[in-house]
Amino acid sequence: MNAELLIMFTLDCDRAYLYAHPERELTPNELQRYEEALGRRATGVPAQYITGHQEFWGLDLIVSPAVLIPRPETEHVVEAVLELAKPDGRGRASLHELRVVDVGTGSGAVALALAKELPTAEIHATDNSPEALEVARANAARHELTSRIEFHLADLLSGLPPASLDIVVSNPPYVGESEEDSVQLEVRKFEPRNAVFAGPTGLEVIERLIPQARAALRPGGWLVFEISGTIADRVRSLLSGWDEVAIGNDLQGIARVAIARKTNPSQNPGAVSRKIAT
Repeated sequence: MNAELLIMFTLDCDRAYLYAHPERELTPNELQRYEEALGRRATGVPAQYITGHQEFWGLDLIVSPAVLIPRPETEHVVEAVLELAKPDGRGRASLHELRVVDVGTGSGAVALALAKELPTAEIHATDNSPEALEVARANAARHELTSRIEFHLADLLSGLPPASLDIVVSNPPYVGESEEDSVQLEVRKFEPRNAVFAGPTGLEVIERLIPQARAALRPGGWLVFEISGTIADRVRSLLSGWDEVAIGNDLQGIARVAIARKTNPSQNPGAVSRKIAT
């Protein structure tokens, strides 16, 4: 797969062209470019950083070493938000009233996917890295979504008005430094460390995110964020005091998405049926 991506990168073509022209020979310049790309990949540089692209939710995204490479598992977070956003009594009364923020947006993957699927929602995205926001803004421009997303240079939810949001969504760093040896070498070596590792336990960012989300959400609003199976039980404990706490699994049966609802005084806890697998 890596070799295929790199040859597509070298020829600046898509997979359909590649398979339709198996007889295509590389020019000397193309061969040199391909060998240089293979050499970088051999040192461990992720193919996505070599090509500068990664697909997420059907969107071709620009990526650089300033941002975490979007992964298919994170699409489960998008799916959970879209389920909650349905105007069926679970969230707000209608889509045009939705106000959503993607915390720690990185490449903008989650924010762009939601802007694509919720065309009348108000989408915000935060990150504490100017370099990451530059990539996210470039991706928004690339997909003509600049007018749909408001980007904020901020630490988590800092600066956003209290009790103003319907959904807070995030793919925060959640790997503990004690787990470092279990993380792929290319991730440890090349992806931004502060987007992977949260601190000694892996909960440090989540422990800050949960109370900030509670303050920023309207009553009845939802918090949705990505986790790993190793911290699922501890995350559930941190969400004590929230309504409708659930942990959703990915396709491999691994805990991947934490979901919780801020208490709505006008609604009995647990009164809304849950459709997301727990």
